[in-house]
Amino acid sequence: MTLNPKNSVRQIRARLLRVLVAAFIAIVLLIVAILLGTFFYSINNLSRGEFDIEAPQVRALEGYYLGRGNWQGVEVLATGERWQDTIVLDANGIVILDGGRIDTPRVGQLYTDTTFPLQVQAPLEVQGQFIGTVVVGIDDRIAPLEVFVVLLVPVGIVSVFLALLTVLIGVLFAQRFVNPLADVIAASQAVASGDLSARVAARGTSDLRALMDSFNHMADALEQSDRERRNLLADVAHELRTPLTVMRGKLEGIVDGVYPATESAIAPVLEETYTLERLVEDLRTLTLAETRQLHFDIQPVILSGLAERALSLFAAEAQEKNIALTLEAAPGLPTVQADPQRVSQVLGNLLANALKYVPANGQVRVTVEPKAGGVEVAVVDNGPGVPEADLPHLFDRFWRGEKSRARASGGAGLGLAIARQLIEAQDGTITAANVPGGGLRVAFWLPV
Repeated sequence: MTLNPKNSVRQIRARLLRVLVAAFIAIVLLIVAILLGTFFYSINNLSRGEFDIEAPQVRALEGYYLGRGNWQGVEVLATGERWQDTIVLDANGIVILDGGRIDTPRVGQLYTDTTFPLQVQAPLEVQGQFIGTVVVGIDDRIAPLEVFVVLLVPVGIVSVFLALLTVLIGVLFAQRFVNPLADVIAASQAVASGDLSARVAARGTSDLRALMDSFNHMADALEQSDRERRNLLADVAHELRTPLTVMRGKLEGIVDGVYPATESAIAPVLEETYTLERLVEDLRTLTLAETRQLHFDIQPVILSGLAERALSLFAAEAQEKNIALTLEAAPGLPTVQADPQRVSQVLGNLLANALKYVPANGQVRVTVEPKAGGVEVAVVDNGPGVPEADLPHLFDRFWRGEKSRARASGGAGLGLAIARQLIEAQDGTITAANVPGGGLRVAFWLPV
């Protein structure tokens, strides 16, 4: 099933926004629950006389007692409607002022808590000494409403402001986090469904940008790997087709009686089987080297000795083509840690590649010298070289500089690819560059 990227992004953004809105709603509900709990707790304390507020009469009474030293004549303070539901007790709990009067039956009596159905009591203190109590009666019908107005209305106003601020923060949060994250999720779904060209534009915070850059690099690597896989399959099919076609034609000719079943007719078929065998073995070696599954027998090696041995193996071919094959090795070379068999294989690939392209009466020179904590071996020829645009592809599998050449000349294009993998697997490096005046220099370096 093919996913529509735009619809996918919209769906992901909608889903993330729903999660964000749900989180905000949960926070709002929690705030409401806390406010309601505070409200009912306050009402409950108020009903038991434990509501902790300071009656307005407290300071007046404490100042009066501080100035007189007793409660005589305290009724002079009792002016105004606020004293109608107020009872003042002395330190022993005896009523000394009832509703602003001193002539009521309760004055002089011990106060009982049943006077008011709903009340607030506030202690009176002077210089740390308890001198009495103020009892303020509250109408039980309007007390909850007063508490609601006094307590919850300011909190509600603040809550509305916070809600608007939360919405603004949510919008900014969505722009900053939700939308970039939705782009990454949608792109990852597209890659998972086979669209390896999906990329995301880096935006958002530094962490999100790092995530997007990592995703883009991963997608690039996947796309390149897929492209190399397709090219590999096409190249393998192409390389196998020619020898198989030759073998089939020869064998069909022998079966049909076109060619006699003689050694001269069968020899080309056998030669093509050798070509196929070499191709399959090269592919196997390259695959094992790329996946780091190829075994290496690492030991101290003197590269000048390996180079001398490799030149001796190609001396006959060079002499046949009238090509000068020389070795220049610096004295006192240090040993390197490498697999001598694999290094000899690399030298053989480089020399074989050079001898294919160097014209008659040409020259192939091998140099071995210490360099930057290691030893460098270079194979330099005076052939036609490689176009600068093709140098980056020189070590790609199945790459041939001159595709018009016959296979016998150009090979399958695996030699240099295998050489790179074998050298890099031994912590070395391999490079190629054109020589001023004509020719190609391919060099590999191995650490001491």
